[in-house]
Amino acid sequence: MDNIIIRDYTNKDFDKLNILWQVTNLGGEQRGDNAKIISHSIELGGKLIIIENALTNEIIGSSWMTFDGRRLHLHHIGVIPEYQNKGLGKLLTKESLKFAKEKGYQIKLEVHQTNKKAIEIYKKLGFTFLGDYDIYIVRDLNSVNF
Repeated sequence: MDNIIIRDYTNKDFDKLNILWQVTNLGGEQRGDNAKIISHSIELGGKLIIIENALTNEIIGSSWMTFDGRRLHLHHIGVIPEYQNKGLGKLLTKESLKFAKEKGYQIKLEVHQTNKKAIEIYKKLGFTFLGDYDIYIVRDLNSVNF
């Protein structure tokens, strides 16, 4: 696709990135995704890849990898709807795999079971189903009863 730039995230990208995440329902500040957390995750060995429309300076895709000390976790990989089905999701996934290979770590992701297009891309690029795991999260630690 013409007029796209693939590059690393910078702190000045957060507001535009947050719009992408809201439009694609991938995340946002309500889920703890803020500029400080992103910067910290990059300092710890992660990476956030951006696809930008060079003509409009709009962020149209992202792939965020965090590092837990033994493997990379791929988060918030997505493309705004107007740019979907043009190979950009596959491109982001390939760029993420290149980064994992350079670092020498495994890479893991979560994908909703109804997202068949993404699952097919991931399978074609070498991801395999991990197994019979249910995933749980506590977003609001104030709601936890000890």
